Amino acid sequence: MTTIDTRTALPTSTVAMPRAIPDQTGSGFGRFLKSWEALLLVVAALIFIANSFASPFFLDIWNLSDATFNFTEKSIVALSMAFIIMSGEIDLSVGGIIAVASTAMGAAAHAGASVPELVAIGLVVGALCGCFNGLLIAGLGLPSIVATIGTMSLFRGISYLVLGDGSYKDYPTGFSFFGQGYVWQMISFEFATFLLLSVVAAVVLHKSVFGRAVRAIGNNPFAARFSGLRVGRIKFILFFVSGLASGLAAVMLTSRLGSTRPSIAAGWELDVVTIVVLGGVNILGGSGTIGGVVIAAFVMGLVTYGLGLLNVPGIIMSIVIGAMLITVIAAPILARKISNRPRPAR
Repeated sequence: MTTIDTRTALPTSTVAMPRAIPDQTGSGFGRFLKSWEALLLVVAALIFIANSFASPFFLDIWNLSDATFNFTEKSIVALSMAFIIMSGEIDLSVGGIIAVASTAMGAAAHAGASVPELVAIGLVVGALCGCFNGLLIAGLGLPSIVATIGTMSLFRGISYLVLGDGSYKDYPTGFSFFGQGYVWQMISFEFATFLLLSVVAAVVLHKSVFGRAVRAIGNNPFAARFSGLRVGRIKFILFFVSGLASGLAAVMLTSRLGSTRPSIAAGWELDVVTIVVLGGVNILGGSGTIGGVVIAAFVMGLVTYGLGLLNVPGIIMSIVIGAMLITVIAAPILARKISNRPRPAR
């Protein structure tokens, strides 16, 4: 006997029963295990273990603390670079900004500026350089790779013009804290600042409207513009923040070295971009996580510190970093080609 469903007045045999749709993405932990960040954590653990066997000095707690100085300054710049690359742009002038900001601080210190004044000068000069990049790219519409290659040479050239073969060394005693000081036990001021800025960057990217706008612009800038996003203003802000982060890195690096030379931070552009791309940020824009960038920074730090303990020359480190960058960019492309390759008929 066929019963009638009183809600639909249809026989129960014809009523569509609710179906349990499987979760395509799995649980949060399951998604994490399949993520790029999980792979980076495994790589970091393997490098840590390998370094501990390669050198008897690696596991010393103070040596590990000192190892953070190898990557924190670059990683602070990488946090801002991640936003720029996710928006579909790139900033290759960060090393030049650090050089000109450090030169400005050196000139001010030579003239008798105090420690707060030096910090302010470094941050302001970095921010002004970032604004200049933003005007060229967001205002005039120049391609970011072309504009920042030009400003990279411009900023570095200003430093060489001022210093020539000379250097600035007369910094106040208290200025050394920003690059050599510790806030608690073996935790340096640089490392603590990096961790704090990482939390801020993660909240902005993953929990705010601004972060969603950045990813939307990177996915499709034309659609983002027609959706009402002020693409030019957002890109200007990103380059301003990149300049400000480079100015902060200039303060820390100059403080740690205790001197300024026009070659300071030379080649940092490659290292910063490598950290960002190694962290899983799409080089074409639109996707990425701050967590991945932070883990990649630790991976880079462990690699360079481990090679340093083994007295590996700097040129070999550059080769390793370049190889890592090429591998990270090429691996997803090769994986897609292999997965899309037609299978032979049986």
